[in-house]
Amino acid sequence: MYKIKILTILFIFYSSIIYAENTILEPSQSTTAKYRLFRTSNMWTFLKLETTTGKIWILQYDISGDSRFTIELNTIDLSGGKEKTAGRFTLYPTSNIYTFILLDQIYGNTWQVQWSFEEETRFIIPID
Repeated sequence: MYKIKILTILFIFYSSIIYAENTILEPSQSTTAKYRLFRTSNMWTFLKLETTTGKIWILQYDISGDSRFTIELNTIDLSGGKEKTAGRFTLYPTSNIYTFILLDQIYGNTWQVQWSFEEETRFIIPID
């Protein structure tokens, strides 16, 4: 009985260590910052959001230095000229690694955001 308890405790301990090693800690971000970065499931790619207008860029980094770039995803000011407040827009990931939901936190408008490296397959469309 004593051995089973020790084995159970050791199993839980080692499982938590393995889980902790695979967890990527997100830095805290101000929800009222003008710009925020959102992690995608692609380890090299982030989405950069201008939280006052809803403009979005695809940002890719590279450890070797020859594949770093930024691509505009949405260049349209979605604020409609009203209340350009920092933190107005935010992104929510979905289970599809290429799809996020953009939310206007003041007026409740939503958009489907599809990021891609190919121009013809990236878009942002309203969800009515």
